[in-house]
Amino acid sequence: MTIATAQRLDNAANLDWWRGATIYQIYPRSYQDSNGDGIGDLAGIVNRMPYIASLGVDAIWISPFFVSPMKDFGYDVSDYCDVDPMFGSLADFDAVVDAAHRSGIRVMIDLVLSHTSKEHNWFKESSRDRTNNKADWYVWVDPKPDGTPPTNWLSIFGGSAWQWDASREQYYLHNFLTSQPDLNFHNMEVQDELLDVATFWLNRGVDGFRLDTINFYFHDAELRDNPPLPIEERNASIAPSVNPYNHQAHLYDKNRPENLEFLRRLRAVMEPFGAAAVGEVGDAQFGLEILGQYTAGDDLMHMCYAFEFLAKDQPTAERIVSVLRKVDEVAKDGWPCWAFSNHDVERHSSRWNLPPSAQRMFATLIMCLRGSVCLYQGEELGLPEAFVGFDDLQDPYGIEFWPEYVGRDGCRTPMVWVSDNQNGGFSEGRPWLPVASEQLAMSVEAQENDPSSILHHYRKAIQFRHAHPALEIGGHDKLKNDGDVVSFERHLDNQVILCAFNVSETPSDFALPSGDWQPIGMELGSAQISEDGLIHLGPWQICLRVKQ
Repeated sequence: MTIATAQRLDNAANLDWWRGATIYQIYPRSYQDSNGDGIGDLAGIVNRMPYIASLGVDAIWISPFFVSPMKDFGYDVSDYCDVDPMFGSLADFDAVVDAAHRSGIRVMIDLVLSHTSKEHNWFKESSRDRTNNKADWYVWVDPKPDGTPPTNWLSIFGGSAWQWDASREQYYLHNFLTSQPDLNFHNMEVQDELLDVATFWLNRGVDGFRLDTINFYFHDAELRDNPPLPIEERNASIAPSVNPYNHQAHLYDKNRPENLEFLRRLRAVMEPFGAAAVGEVGDAQFGLEILGQYTAGDDLMHMCYAFEFLAKDQPTAERIVSVLRKVDEVAKDGWPCWAFSNHDVERHSSRWNLPPSAQRMFATLIMCLRGSVCLYQGEELGLPEAFVGFDDLQDPYGIEFWPEYVGRDGCRTPMVWVSDNQNGGFSEGRPWLPVASEQLAMSVEAQENDPSSILHHYRKAIQFRHAHPALEIGGHDKLKNDGDVVSFERHLDNQVILCAFNVSETPSDFALPSGDWQPIGMELGSAQISEDGLIHLGPWQICLRVKQ
């Protein structure tokens, strides 16, 4: 397989292919192992491409597979332009692109640009002394006169964001692990090199990028201390409550205005390929505002997602409407991407303690929201969070804060394909994380044979979205919540769709607005109108109508 022979989709013919797309996130370590070493790989993704295509998704997002010492499981890159041998080779990646494109599925890859691994050759050279060619490629700062770090900035993984380096007798910045030094985006050579990385993968046929921690690229050049965060605001954070990271308002270690110009440069690199990007906005205080800034107009990012629906508490009707109205306010010229689960948070079926009927309701809800959608592998099976004991724990975040915070391994356990063996069909060897026994009965094989399974519901919901352009690319209005019922209308040209959702276990009545509304979405459990003219919504029930 070579770049020349890999089939490509014509993105130039549809520059807006990303708008309203359903994107399926694959965590490659845990998707499918093809060689029995207990670690998922790129060849495994190729083997499962027929299943992915059967879901009806528009694109896949593959978490990092680059060369890495795996201190943070691929989010610590030591070579941006090669595949780590545990995942395969560049030829295997080309095979993924080819298989996906032949199935009409686009490929987005996870670019981790804010930091590298300490094992990257750039950092090895940069740390050697203060005069080498890459001396300024990372954020190096002298200590304060008393030897302490230059600022009060904190790491998301706990402790100071500064690490002492004896070779240079300076501190370097690391917003994450000490083994993940931050690149210095104030240096244009660094920016140019990272744009070359993006170009390398675009030339290999990728259709876009998921940009990790997109708001962390720049630090404050003046090195100002972050102010304290009021106690009453500390519950809303991207870090677990036991982490002192929550005690600061992160004004100077991230979210810097200089980032906008770099994003414009990145967009310019992507444009000739018709590629698209979705940025992860890692901020609980200003996430939606940053989403709006980064997606405004047509020269920045195509879409971003914030953490509002990745939060711990199940969103109420009032909360959902509040978030959507806020997006309308701060991102009226931008485009959101919604997610309930990913590789960094507890699976939402467990996080929100959802019964199966509620999982179906939320699956339908996300498919009706204005924006694009990210689904995380196993979400379509309704998988709960797996318990991973300390002896099996791999996540450095969980190891640091155990047992108050158990880390992210519970959402990263292997995909369950069959129910009749202890590894769920993931691997013939010992999996890198144990397969959760309680998930085996929820395998793909078991659900394929059950027409009422949540897997089939997800397929129907994705198909329903595709069948109604107003849901994919239309606008929305008339947002409101009546008690536990969220309702809004989606519209495009002459198509108007009414969407209502009972986001509770308590039955609720819903009155249709005036007009000739015809029922749709019956295959998704949409409620019928009753003799008294009201829609009686049962627990977690939906109502979908199209205006004639």
